[in-house]
Amino acid sequence: MKISIILAHPDSGSFNHAIVGAAAETLHRNGHQVILHDLCQEKFPPLLSTAELQKNAKLDPVVARHCKEIANADGIILVHPNWWGMPPAILKGWIDRVLRPEVAYRFVEGDQGEGMPAGLLKAKAAIIFNTANTPDDRERKIFGDPLETLWKNCVFDLCGVKNVHRRTFAVVVTSAPQQRAAWLAQVRETVEQHFPRRG
Repeated sequence: MKISIILAHPDSGSFNHAIVGAAAETLHRNGHQVILHDLCQEKFPPLLSTAELQKNAKLDPVVARHCKEIANADGIILVHPNWWGMPPAILKGWIDRVLRPEVAYRFVEGDQGEGMPAGLLKAKAAIIFNTANTPDDRERKIFGDPLETLWKNCVFDLCGVKNVHRRTFAVVVTSAPQQRAAWLAQVRETVEQHFPRRG
């Protein structure tokens, strides 16, 4: 299977990078092809232009490559911190530019964009790993866990991916090495469950 991993964190020493390492290692061990993009390291251009809004727009080659890869992915893993209840800006720009009409979804005939689109992504599952410095119970009680709504309802369900699993690791800033090791074990277990060894 082709699994796309998209990472959005500017610090190469972050726990987000450790998550990606554990996920990629598990996928490789299970015989899957991994396509990894570290958006910050690659300096992915996040700004959507007016010209790119057009249905048959000529895409930047970098964006076109991302579109092709995500359209052909059998599985998707996203890794990012929770910043203000949102993904980092570079990942939001990736959504805007890559999960575009005729790549991730299309509107049905006669629909001018006001209705429910048909999802086009062929991925059988998507995993989102988040890090946070807000305890889970406070995130849910005070903020309503906006990332859960964003990824499950606003993005992946609309794009046709129904099997969506999200896991948040918190509180990272005060976590001990033993806690982080346990979290990485959970990353490996989650990836194993969704993308098991190829028969």
